[in-house]
Formats: sequence, C-alpha cells, structure tokens
Amino acid sequence: MRRDSAMKNVFLGEYIKQRRLDLGLTQEQLCDGICEPMTLSRLENGKQTPSRNRINALLQRLGLPDDRYFALLSKNELEMEALQKEIVACNATEKVPEGFEKLAQFEKLADPDDQISQQLALRSRVLLGRLDGRYTPLEQIDLLMQAIQLTVPRFDLESIESFLYTKDEITIINQIGLAYSDAGQNKKAAEIYYQLLKYVRKHFKETITSIGVLPLVLYNYARVLDLCGRYEEGAALAKEGREACIQYGHYQVLPRCLEIEAECRHFMGDDEISKELYYQSYYLCKVIGYQIGLEVVKKEAKEYLNIDFMS
Repeated sequence: MRRDSAMKNVFLGEYIKQRRLDLGLTQEQLCDGICEPMTLSRLENGKQTPSRNRINALLQRLGLPDDRYFALLSKNELEMEALQKEIVACNATEKVPEGFEKLAQFEKLADPDDQISQQLALRSRVLLGRLDGRYTPLEQIDLLMQAIQLTVPRFDLESIESFLYTKDEITIINQIGLAYSDAGQNKKAAEIYYQLLKYVRKHFKETITSIGVLPLVLYNYARVLDLCGRYEEGAALAKEGREACIQYGHYQVLPRCLEIEAECRHFMGDDEISKELYYQSYYLCKVIGYQIGLEVVKKEAKEYLNIDFMS
C-alpha cells in the first residue's frame, strides 16, 4: 500500500515537472504564492505530497486538468470542499444569508496560514456582498486585489498576461472587471477582459472542458462591450460564449449570453435575429428559475421590440 502511494507521488511529480519544463518555467515561477520551492521540488521528486488545494493550484497554473487527480482527503478537507460547493451554489442561486452562514463555517475550518483557502473565503465574501449591496464597487475592487495578491503578490491589472493563474485567480480577475463595470468604468473593464480572454485562450486549451472559465469570460467581455456601444464585437463574443456553453456543457451563463447578443443585434438593426434570441433566453431563464435574468429579458424585449412575455 505504501509502495503504491509512493509510485503515485512520483508519477504526479514527474507529470508536473515535465509540464513545467515544457513551458520553460522555474520552480520559483510556478509555485510563487502557492508553496515554497522546496515543497515543489520534493513533490517533483516523489518525496512529498502537498495538500490537495495546493496540487490543484499547481496543475491549474500549468494549464493541466485537475479533475483527473485523486487524493485521500482528511475529514477537515472533505468538510471544506463540501462547504465550498455549497457557497458557490448559494452565490449562483442568490441565497445570500445561507451563503454567509456556510462561509462562516468554512472560515472556522480554514488554516489562517493557508493562502488558497483564505483567498477563496475573501472572494466568496465579495461575491455574496455584491448581491446584497454591502460592498460598493470600489470596496469590491480593493478586497479582490487583496485576495489575488495573497497568491500572486506582484499582480498588476496593466500586465495580466505576465503571470500564471489558477481557476480561482481567473475568477477573481473576472470579478474585478465586473466591479469596474458596476462603477461605470466600462472602458477599464473591457481592457481587463481583453487581457483575460487572451490569457484563457493561450493557457487553458486543455482544461476548458473541466473549469468552464471560457464562457464566463466571453459573457462578461461581451457585456461590457455592449455597454460601451461596441455592438458588433459584443454580439460576436456573446455568440462565441453561447456556443462555448453548449460545446463544453457549461450552461449557467447561456441565457445571459443570449440576452447580450439579442440586445447587441437590436442596436445593429437585426431585429428578427434579436427577437429569436430573446425568446430563447426567456424560456431558458424560465426553465432554470433565473428570475433576475427573466426580468431583464422581459424589460428589454418590451422596450426594444414591443414583445410581451407571459409571466
């Protein structure tokens, strides 16, 4: 049993080392903000296995799938993983009080010295706090910059492509773009999403199916381009976003991609296409119970095309 475990450590370590060398990265570049270079060295040599969240972070920075890696989890890690999923679900369904309750439980279990867990807690707090309005957009930006700098200490919005990121770090950058948009700074948000989309296209080809960041980034970039009046670009990215949702099986942002494309198409003068897209978005919102999206579609379809949807 011990021999099998050691062999798995070696294989995982070799897998990580080979990918790191293929990308021309030093150990220090890869593990910056995640673990000490000595820890990575011991992992690559099969002598040590770090915690699961650190291994997942390393794999994601290398653009490798993290859903093919299995590790025995402690009771504490199992509880934290379950709570993390519940917090994400509360955010998606906008159950804010329940989300903060789960977050408090997560924070009690998290090690204060574990940057990855602390980062997750901070970004979750901002996500939930955005929903109930407890943080202004500028406060969100400040907190999110604190969160990403826990693991990417030299992070700079002007040079997003200069670093390697995990899925959670990409999600944080996405949130920063959203906060700038909420603050009315859509040009700044568009610049952030432009850089982020370039990064995702370049680094996450092998993990697009497992992490689902591409549809999210495409949707948010299309949204700010729409707000900037760049309708043709917005429509193209929204269309790519909905196609990515379908291709990779990530449907959460599909009705929103349809709504953005419908609005852009209307302002481009393509009202027949706009009408069809609004109908598709409306019924998808109905099916998944996305009430906020439903109200947006009803309002826009009535205002732009004089369509009355039944409630």
